[in-house]
Amino acid sequence: MKIEALKKRLDRNRPMTSVTIRIPEDVIEDLKRLAPLLGFSGYQPLIRAYIGQGLRADLERFESETVTALIASLKRRGVSDEIIHEALNEVVHS
Repeated sequence: MKIEALKKRLDRNRPMTSVTIRIPEDVIEDLKRLAPLLGFSGYQPLIRAYIGQGLRADLERFESETVTALIASLKRRGVSDEIIHEALNEVVHS
């Protein structure tokens, strides 16, 4: 994830929206029990943390798969490993 996008994700004052989701009662009870043990003020922040963790993992996985596919495509078109490496370094360090 790029630095600017990460900074936005860490902003506690970013806009929020309400959603309704059906979750089994026993799961909610477990979340309520675990939240304070994990340092959360309630079960809803814990749910948001769990969603955020899964979302970041999936975004990283799909972004990584896209970059890997792009590199393979460039190699098939004759772009050298050296040029690909230079381009990747430029993107990472910009």
